[in-house]
Amino acid sequence: MSLRVGIVGISGFGGGEAMRLIANHPSFELIYAAGEGSAGSRLVERFPGVPAKLAELVIEKWDPETLPNLDVLFASLPTGTSAEALARVSQDVKIVDIGGDHRYVAGWAYGLADVWPSQIKGQSRIANPGCFPAATLTALAPLLADKLIEPGQIVVDAKTGISGAGRGGADSRFGYAESNENLVPYGLLKHVHMPEIATTIERLNGGSAAGLVFTPHLVPMTRGVLVTIYCRGQATTRQCLNAARRFYAERAFVRVTDAPPQTKWAAGSNLAFVSYASDPERSLVIAMGVVDNLGKGAAGQAVQNANLICGLPETAGLDGAPVWP
Repeated sequence: MSLRVGIVGISGFGGGEAMRLIANHPSFELIYAAGEGSAGSRLVERFPGVPAKLAELVIEKWDPETLPNLDVLFASLPTGTSAEALARVSQDVKIVDIGGDHRYVAGWAYGLADVWPSQIKGQSRIANPGCFPAATLTALAPLLADKLIEPGQIVVDAKTGISGAGRGGADSRFGYAESNENLVPYGLLKHVHMPEIATTIERLNGGSAAGLVFTPHLVPMTRGVLVTIYCRGQATTRQCLNAARRFYAERAFVRVTDAPPQTKWAAGSNLAFVSYASDPERSLVIAMGVVDNLGKGAAGQAVQNANLICGLPETAGLDGAPVWP
């Protein structure tokens, strides 16, 4: 079975990663690519290493009114730019929105694929989680589901590689000179990912996430997200690890490890790594999560969600090993 697939925002980091995964997918055929500044270019001009079968595909200017006959559309557009246009796409076309416009919006399923796969299957509109929520919520879900931690006493310290900021233009604040040998906190108290993290915490546990604290930091590496999450609870380290292993027993992409995870473990993959440490005497539980921000944090989970809504094996096109070193 071959499904006709399109990507909007293909010249960005998320769209480019989606293209890389779809190019080797056993059931997806990329027939449509759209962008803004790159419109009119062939894919090979934008991505010199693209497979030969896609090299001559011309990037079109994004217009939902002129879409070809598609089965699935991946939208990788900046937050705030996709809602109006995607509303004009036919309901016959399944959409996975990698951007942030549809997370917890009516009519769109929240695509936390390793936690709620059964709620994603059969849907036609999927809102992909952000990269920070992908790492944070994957680590927290087993603890919240088993009520091993208090949902209102969670502090998230997050680190991300520079590609999480998007490709940007010539005036980008994330160039080499600005980012090299630098560590930058940002989005304090009001980061765009906080609402979806808080909503999902409450959905998983039933309690209030009103005390959530989330602080992201930009670190000088290309890929990767690592979150260190401080929680209140009496569970032992072994109880946390066992809860996660039970929770993810049937999930192909989540690895529960005794050792604290590292960002390189997930590089170039759709894997998520989680681990835990606790001190019951201080009512302290530390949860750790690692993802590739362009993999599980964006395009990898988007393809996983597309597999689910299309009735394909969940691992199709995603079972490659991480890049090492």
